[in-house]
Amino acid sequence: MARAAAVTSPTPRPAPLGDRSEAVLSRLQLLVTRKLDGLLQGDYAGLLPGPGSEAGESREYRPGDDVRRMDWPVTARTTTPHVRRTVADRELETWLALDLSASLDFGTGQWLKREVVVAAAAAIAHLTVRGGNRIGAVIGTGGGGSAPTRRFRGGSPPPGPGVFTRLPARSGRKEAQGLLRTVAGTVIQPGRGDLGALVEMLNRPPRRRGVAVVVSDFLAPTEQWARPMRKLRVRHDVLAIEVVDPRELELPDVGVLPVVDPESGELHEVQTADPRLRKRYADAAAAQRAAIAAALRGAGAAHLRLRTDRDWLLDMVRFVAAQRHARTRGTTR
Repeated sequence: MARAAAVTSPTPRPAPLGDRSEAVLSRLQLLVTRKLDGLLQGDYAGLLPGPGSEAGESREYRPGDDVRRMDWPVTARTTTPHVRRTVADRELETWLALDLSASLDFGTGQWLKREVVVAAAAAIAHLTVRGGNRIGAVIGTGGGGSAPTRRFRGGSPPPGPGVFTRLPARSGRKEAQGLLRTVAGTVIQPGRGDLGALVEMLNRPPRRRGVAVVVSDFLAPTEQWARPMRKLRVRHDVLAIEVVDPRELELPDVGVLPVVDPESGELHEVQTADPRLRKRYADAAAAQRAAIAAALRGAGAAHLRLRTDRDWLLDMVRFVAAQRHARTRGTTR
């Protein structure tokens, strides 16, 4: 029943995003610049800044602080737990893992889920590419049949289903715009992707400590991606952006509804007039989302949920504001 949250209704498909990527990116750039500039400025490191590696002053431990930053010599001298502050690196490296598998090519709200993925990538790029900061990305989509898997220096995509693309981390707004054009122009391939393999590409090869952002609907089984996420958190600050459509949470009462799994192609007819079926579906979807949240929490990742029927940019602004408020109180989350 949990996989029912991945099905989509066979509505007419919109034009591929790649055919209108320039217009979409121009609109996104305008939205991001208008709403984020002036609201979120003043914190150099951006959306989810890494703590840096240069040692700073010590202060008393507060609930929520990372115990790995305990300052044991000061703690021993004062008999009060202290943590060592760190000075943020002047150059931050941010990596995006963007899931563009077939289940993302769906949406019943104002946006398609894949458009929210591109929008989130645009906002993150806008917030992080300043002062020489670098941003790179790995993109994963479905198996694609005969579609080739691209390989790059510095490591090849891991084995398993899916087509993977690695875009090296570069600095500058021009390079960031090129990255976003590649993301927007990526053709979603049929078949199942491998979210775990996509996340693992951020672990191989090892990179300097920075920020890793994983954008997906996380509909793949949690055991597939939870371990790579935990491994990623050991070295990086991790932000998980979960993209959700309202039809994945509950079914409307519209009678017999033909639905198709976008990854497997399986077609089913569902009698949505049955209130017991709708309740079972909603309960299963809620349990699925709770399991996703628990897995992300267990991996130590910050969790942001964006919906296709809401103002995703406002939700992102609120998230960043909450992160900053937590940091001003000395916490890490």
